Amino acid sequence: MTQLTRFAGKTVIVTGSSGGIGEGIARRFHDEGANVIINARNADKCAKVASTLDADRTLTVPGDVSSSGFASEIVSAAVERFGGLDVLVNNAGVGGAGMLHKTDDDTIDRIIDINVKGVLYMCRAAIPELRKTGGSITNISSVSGIGGDSLMAVYNASKGAVTNLTRGLALQVGGMGIRVNAINPSITRSDMVGEILDNEEMVQAFMQRVALGRIGEPEDIAGAAAFLASEDAAFITGVNLPVDGGVSASNGQPNFLAHMG
Repeated sequence: MTQLTRFAGKTVIVTGSSGGIGEGIARRFHDEGANVIINARNADKCAKVASTLDADRTLTVPGDVSSSGFASEIVSAAVERFGGLDVLVNNAGVGGAGMLHKTDDDTIDRIIDINVKGVLYMCRAAIPELRKTGGSITNISSVSGIGGDSLMAVYNASKGAVTNLTRGLALQVGGMGIRVNAINPSITRSDMVGEILDNEEMVQAFMQRVALGRIGEPEDIAGAAAFLASEDAAFITGVNLPVDGGVSASNGQPNFLAHMG
């Protein structure tokens, strides 16, 4: 298969890219020729990912995107090193489950700060640079942002905010030549869902809702992210794209066909 080089000379920030989905996305852009900024709060994990990539096309900027000041720092670092910014992928996020009336303030603040404010801050900091390059933003939301989960009210609220931010921001910056889209994954192999994947009963229950009959892999999300940032998607903006193996199509109904044949 011919190696794609759609992003040669382009610069891409991927937040939360020290593992899981974010690492998969960063590797996909790197493999297609991009300069990639690796970011997460853990500097050692960022460095470990970066050590496996081309040093001339990789920059690590560890830090917390829920800090307004840091969002500006990471964008400035990308522009200083590579001369501009073409793609922002807002992947950094945290999970959280529990009954809302038993959820403390710190937990609510943590989820909203990272999942919502982090995306807002990064978009705000990146827009002036993306305007210069006609770039794009891809937010990693969740199927939990287009539907509900019984024990994840705060997480649902945070991803619902990202889903609707994507629509609104696309309208706001389209005239600047900036496209804004989101990907809505279901359960995808990563540290965030490690506890779920270790529970065979929970995995089997989830699989009854997946038309394609498997758990998502980081590469599944990475392929969609690369497409949305590419010229192949030049007329696509304001879209929330489920990349979930058919979970959204099931509307919560079991996949009875999985028991046939």
